[in-house]
Amino acid sequence: MPNLEWSDALALDLPVMDDTHREFVVLLAQVETAADDALLAHWRALVAHTDDHFGREDQWMQSTRFSSSNCHSVQHKVVLQVMREGITSGEAGNLGVVRQMARELAIWFPQHAQSMDAALALHLRRIGYDPLTGTVAMPEALPPDVIHGCGGASCSDHASVEPAGQPA
Repeated sequence: MPNLEWSDALALDLPVMDDTHREFVVLLAQVETAADDALLAHWRALVAHTDDHFGREDQWMQSTRFSSSNCHSVQHKVVLQVMREGITSGEAGNLGVVRQMARELAIWFPQHAQSMDAALALHLRRIGYDPLTGTVAMPEALPPDVIHGCGGASCSDHASVEPAGQPA
């Protein structure tokens, strides 16, 4: 049985992001339940999905003044690098490392989604960002300066996800 299953607690009310997260959960479950001879193929599929998933979120952040150097993007880079190292370990025959990484991802992902991704989703909704077209319906709501930190007040003295002109 997988360690992580999709639930409403993971939903962020941004359909494109929710669909991507749901797919991540499904792919992770396939890794967790894979037989040894299929594990690496499932892991590679999860890594490819995650590379695209994180790349899209990073692009959304850059396009909407969520700094590309914020801790959210940095966490994406670190997690993806570790996942790629899992491919190397798996190719070397160390499937236990891949299985442990999957268990750790099942713990990490809900925390990431409910904090960093939730802040990004809130920001995108507040500016009327359409992730499919890249258009901002309310450009006046874009923050005047690039958001640093994680996009929340707990990460930076300068961070805010509030629309311009409204208190954080």
